[in-house]
Amino acid sequence: MLPWTSRPTHLAWLEQHTRDLLDFGRAGLVAPGGGAAYLDDDGRPDPSQGVQAWITCRTVHVYSLGALLGVPGCAPVAAGALAGLTGVLHDDEHGGWLHSVDAAGVPDRASGKSCYDHAFVLLAASSATLAGLPGARDLLDEACAVYLDRFWDDDAGRAVDTWDVTFSELDGYRGINANMHSVEAMLAVADATGDPAWRECAARIAAFVVELAAEHDGRLPEHFDATWTADLELNADRPGDQFKPYGATIGHGLEWSRLLLHVEGALGDDAPDDLLPAAVALFDRAVADGWAVDGADGFVYTTGWDGTPVVRDRMHWVAAEATAAADALHRRTGEQRYADLYATWWDHIVTYVVDHERGSWHHELDPTLAPAGTVWPGKPDLYHAVQATLLPRLPLGPSIARAVADAEVAS
Repeated sequence: MLPWTSRPTHLAWLEQHTRDLLDFGRAGLVAPGGGAAYLDDDGRPDPSQGVQAWITCRTVHVYSLGALLGVPGCAPVAAGALAGLTGVLHDDEHGGWLHSVDAAGVPDRASGKSCYDHAFVLLAASSATLAGLPGARDLLDEACAVYLDRFWDDDAGRAVDTWDVTFSELDGYRGINANMHSVEAMLAVADATGDPAWRECAARIAAFVVELAAEHDGRLPEHFDATWTADLELNADRPGDQFKPYGATIGHGLEWSRLLLHVEGALGDDAPDDLLPAAVALFDRAVADGWAVDGADGFVYTTGWDGTPVVRDRMHWVAAEATAAADALHRRTGEQRYADLYATWWDHIVTYVVDHERGSWHHELDPTLAPAGTVWPGKPDLYHAVQATLLPRLPLGPSIARAVADAEVAS
């Protein structure tokens, strides 16, 4: 049977859903003074959440993609969010970017400077540069310098995680999540600047993940100490932590599966032979551990190291990454099973995850598939959902914004 992603009708559906998502909350998305507002379930700004760097960066990225796609109204949103990265979120005294500012404009200094946030600044600035937004290239140049100076550990071949706000004290924690988003950002920077050194950095992180997947039967450790020794019990007492959940995170296994194929595509003939087998292993483990394992459809959020579900709520971003990974593996291998899963998971998303009444996607469902907000209240994030509608229409390389800018979007 012809896979969905080879059908013009499905590609047209994806294109329409991209536009529907970009319409959600657009009128109130730019915060006063620059940056992106945190949106509630109805797409209205929630001032109590302040302006957060990662949401602002994702907004710049997504609406820069919209601008590159030729969707009217996207460029002003991207520019307004970008103003937050050159304004209220930028630390003029110590350099880099603050995690957030509160509703009164007071900077969050307690959270310090995180690699996670700075990786998204790289991604946002890369997409904005390709979209031709004023000031984007200067932002990208500064972000590259800060990232290489403060977060990239060339000896380890991966990124450190968190500094204090003055960049004086480096925390001993190391995390695979920030490195995952660094890989995505590095591939984007390479395509926006033409500097291949960023691909080499991404390849070094990917090699570490390939090793981890083999050592832990496809369940990736998330948390490490300063020597990169895995701490498998971190946050066992609060397993639903937003950024550092306990155990194996199903969605990250799927996301890494896809990213390894993007690294392979970016490296071309220089790519090592182990990226595809690792991508398959990560995908298979995530699906076996995560999909419909407790009597209901959907992916559980996290599992223990024996594969037992821990947090059983369903996160929208996991479903998004599942479709993207299945599509990437289908195109890379030609195996029908991936196309079948892709269709199954889009059926699930449209039946349960898409909010047909108020727009966008429910960010979280409880184990009965009812909307919830225990871990992720509101709908602040279009990043995963929009990319899920774009990735099946793009080649595995170059990176998303470069491919869109080069008009490589299938329709």
